[in-house]
Amino acid sequence: MLVFIEHGSRRMHLGGVTANPTGEWTVQQARNLALTLGERFESIRFLICDRGSNFTASFDAVFQAAGARIVRSAVQAPRMNAICERLVGTLRRELLDRLLILGESHLRAMLAEYQVQLQHGPAAPGHRPARPRR
Repeated sequence: MLVFIEHGSRRMHLGGVTANPTGEWTVQQARNLALTLGERFESIRFLICDRGSNFTASFDAVFQAAGARIVRSAVQAPRMNAICERLVGTLRRELLDRLLILGESHLRAMLAEYQVQLQHGPAAPGHRPARPRR
C-alpha cells in the first residue's frame, strides 16, 4: 500500500494497493494524488520518502513540477519520517493484525473505512461530540 500524509493536519491519503509495486505504479499514484488534491497539490513544499526503488525520478518529477522539494530519509533513521512510521505501525497493529485480508479489493475497502475513522473519529451509537464548558 502507498500512503501519503499531510504533515500539518496528519490527514491520510490512500495512494493505492498492489501486490507488486513498480516505479510506474508509484508515479501513477502520485498523479492520482495531484488530481485528487487539485489546487492544494500546489501548496506541497516538501515530500519526505524513503530510499525505496519504487520512488523513481519520474515520481519525484510529479512533485517537483508543483514546486516541492524531495527529501530522502536517511538510511535506518525512522525518526526522520516519524509521522508516517507511526501510521504504518498503527495500520499494522490495528488493522492487519486483527483482520484476515482476503485480497487487494478487501484491503482497499478496509483501508478506506479506517481512513474515514481516522479523519472523523469512530461513530458509536448515542455518541455525541464533546462540548466546551461554559
